[in-house]
Amino acid sequence: MPRYRAPHLASSEITPQKFYLNRRSFIGAAAAGLAMAAAPEAYAAALEAKPGKYTLTEKLTTKQDATTYNNFYEFGTGKADPAANSGDFKPHPWTVEIGGLVAKPQTIDIETIMKDFVMEERVYRMRCVEAWSMVIPWIGFPLSALLDRVEPLGSAKYVAFETVVRPKEMPGQSGFFQPLPWPYVDGLRLDEARHPLAILATGLYGETLPNQNGAPLRLVVPWKYGFKGIKSIVKITLTEKQPPCTWNIAASNEYGFYANVNPAVDHPRWSQATERRIGEADGLFGGARINTLPFNGYADEVAGLYSGMDLTKFF
Repeated sequence: MPRYRAPHLASSEITPQKFYLNRRSFIGAAAAGLAMAAAPEAYAAALEAKPGKYTLTEKLTTKQDATTYNNFYEFGTGKADPAANSGDFKPHPWTVEIGGLVAKPQTIDIETIMKDFVMEERVYRMRCVEAWSMVIPWIGFPLSALLDRVEPLGSAKYVAFETVVRPKEMPGQSGFFQPLPWPYVDGLRLDEARHPLAILATGLYGETLPNQNGAPLRLVVPWKYGFKGIKSIVKITLTEKQPPCTWNIAASNEYGFYANVNPAVDHPRWSQATERRIGEADGLFGGARINTLPFNGYADEVAGLYSGMDLTKFF
């Protein structure tokens, strides 16, 4: 079982303006605190993992903060909603369909995934497009390993992902008000998906993923804004054309396909030059502000993927 530094501190989609502003209010913060106390326990057994080569010297976000301050609109639009409303979600049994432009399309259950791929711990920064961030010890395996298993064809250029739709278990998908079209979809270029930093996560903090963090399988691409980290994946499709992405469809002028963390390109409604590190006390709302790094601090590893591209256009 992986060993961790003791965290000293008090994960990833985006928010329409009215929700973003509301959740920064003191009342919203207090409500989130109440929901934390009432959140259902959603962890399974401890998850074995080997130490990975990707780690950080920065302080970890506490498990409580990382599992109770989330964006997962399928369970509600408030930060505390996923933890409070995901108790009825059933991540088992679970299968993932992998197809499209591949030589060996297949459907794999989560037990096979856990058995066939080597799980490792990786400590990554997670930067939300809303200008807050965390440091999280993920457990998972390289996305490239799964792609190798299905053998992409030469015509494949992109990888599309799709989240489960279960309105009876995911209250944000039911009712009169639907904040987004379902299913949630996103995608990567194939070379991005094959990059060693890109992983499919099955756990965090030494345990399997809780429901509110995307159980049982989610994408983690640490150089991109958190909304690219699609959760509770049920379908992966390799395509020749750029796949649709939920937030790019919802507001293409605000949320691009690439969504690389870039402090030099502001969101139309707020600056991206700095971020609020969740759990670090600094004033009424908490969260000391720190400078945002290009590609979230992973420029040495990934900047070459975008050589020659205008990152103000391909944002």
